Amino acid sequence: MEATGEIGKRLQELGAFVLAGAKKPDHLCTMAEMIRAACDYRWVGIYKIIRGDFVIVAKTGKCPPAYPRFPITQGLAATALESKQAVIVADVHKDPRYLPTFGSTQSEIVVPVITEASKVVGLIDVESEKINAFTENDRDFLEHTAFLIAHALK
Repeated sequence: MEATGEIGKRLQELGAFVLAGAKKPDHLCTMAEMIRAACDYRWVGIYKIIRGDFVIVAKTGKCPPAYPRFPITQGLAATALESKQAVIVADVHKDPRYLPTFGSTQSEIVVPVITEASKVVGLIDVESEKINAFTENDRDFLEHTAFLIAHALK
């Protein structure tokens, strides 16, 4: 992860983009790429809750995830939704809740997107090909990012 000053700058850029009215699908893809680039993540997906399912609305890269839509009761996402807390898994192959997105994923962080009214409206999913790739710094950055994205997913 880059220095705190650079991350703060990236959060400000994302916040300005959201406040400028970013809500369209291509805007959400830009947000996913901004998140990916800020910390040099391998893959970032943004999911929105639609009729009881998590549905991908933006992602980085060309390959689609194995589960572009899945019930809110499944996967690490279900735990993040229920607890309203980020879930970090150091080794996804040791966690039975993990829904495979890509065969090369080794670790994952899932962060709920929560509105000011404390309603979970979606999530940010970040995956790595390295075991134990995510730290508390990643959690902090992605929680701030999720707060900003909540405005775009409403």
